[in-house]
Amino acid sequence: MLSKVLPGEIASRLPAEAPERAEPFEALLGDFQSIVLPGITHWNSPRFFAYFATSAAPIGITAEALAAALDVKAMLWRTSPAATELEEVVMRWLARLIGLPNAFTGIIYDTASIGGFTALAAARESLGLDIRERGMTARDLPKLRVYITSETHSHIEKACIALGLGRENVVRVETDAELRMRSDDLAQRLGADIAAGMRPMAIVATVGTTSTTSCDPVQEIAAIARERKVWLHVDAAYAGAAAIMPEFRSILAGVDNADSVVVNPHKWLFVPMDCSALFVRDPEMLRRAFSIVPEYVLQHQDASSGTNFMEYGLQLGRRFRALKLWFVLRYYGAEGLREHLRRHIALAQEFAGWVEAQADWEILAPHPFSVVCFRYAPPGLDEAALEKLNARILDDTNATGKVFLSHTKIRGRYALRLAIGNIATTRDDVALAWEMLRDIALSS
Repeated sequence: MLSKVLPGEIASRLPAEAPERAEPFEALLGDFQSIVLPGITHWNSPRFFAYFATSAAPIGITAEALAAALDVKAMLWRTSPAATELEEVVMRWLARLIGLPNAFTGIIYDTASIGGFTALAAARESLGLDIRERGMTARDLPKLRVYITSETHSHIEKACIALGLGRENVVRVETDAELRMRSDDLAQRLGADIAAGMRPMAIVATVGTTSTTSCDPVQEIAAIARERKVWLHVDAAYAGAAAIMPEFRSILAGVDNADSVVVNPHKWLFVPMDCSALFVRDPEMLRRAFSIVPEYVLQHQDASSGTNFMEYGLQLGRRFRALKLWFVLRYYGAEGLREHLRRHIALAQEFAGWVEAQADWEILAPHPFSVVCFRYAPPGLDEAALEKLNARILDDTNATGKVFLSHTKIRGRYALRLAIGNIATTRDDVALAWEMLRDIALSS
């Protein structure tokens, strides 16, 4: 499950120089099996419960192989019309499945990190400060501020660094008892910054945070964003997929008033890595931020004849990612995908019930989806001792090679984290993880 090789071990088995002469395929395959596979942590295993558990459905792998065989560079419409138009269609499919209004346009990027960066670049462009042409240096500009919480994914802070805002202008809004952004604190911080001459650029709300899967109150945040005329980006990379189920549609309440939303089909819709969907209300703002069209790319091309996705982000060459999403959506259908997600959520709730029913174990955060944060907490131990104990339980469990879990910290408390998301995971897989955790805890 978790690779047991040591740093440098794989590299030490490889030659220092590329081969001068051709090698037979049998040699390549043999080295793949003997050198590469021992260094692989098996994300596609049904007993992978770390981070956000994902899976590459076989039908998606088939599409990925076909895309690799075609070797498409989907930068312009003319460089493969099917790649561009299929992307436009499947993005409309996905938007409707999760309940986004027709006002949103979808574009596929590799990850939510790039989608978030792209959205924030558009937010900066929307301020009308002419940063695209004049830059941000040696100019009298107000401080541009971005509002997040301690639970927001770190890629937003990275994006702010890359966009020239600086870390000190990333404002952390307080969270409530359920780790959700406090809208009252957001409003107060926005008002104080405006009064101090600063310029709010964007608010980032999360639906399904990486650490605990908490959900910010998007509807309340959207109302504040509209009032203050601030770009609202919603990171629903993990939990957005749950909105395909009618009973979970409410998690995206208020998103129809956002400016941008990201959902990752490669997280919980069984599409192979990488496939991240960014939906924007005003795609022209992306073009304003990124479009540069050299003659050697667009010569003899009528730009009005089709969408040129290279103009909507940093990438020029783009992979044919829409094909695997198209295959997965058609092969399982919305009904089949809902069935798998409901099964994952039910397994997570059952696991949480096992934890709550067991003496000396406790749940540390709400678990509305398929992730449970918990720990072993026998009486008489302080936080430092509990952290050391649970870290040892995690390490010993992962060392067996039978399952793989990860951890987080919740308000300073060390938590074990079990994430269910693989399409092949069964109740027996989850039960095995729980049995191992209990046995190892008792022997620690």
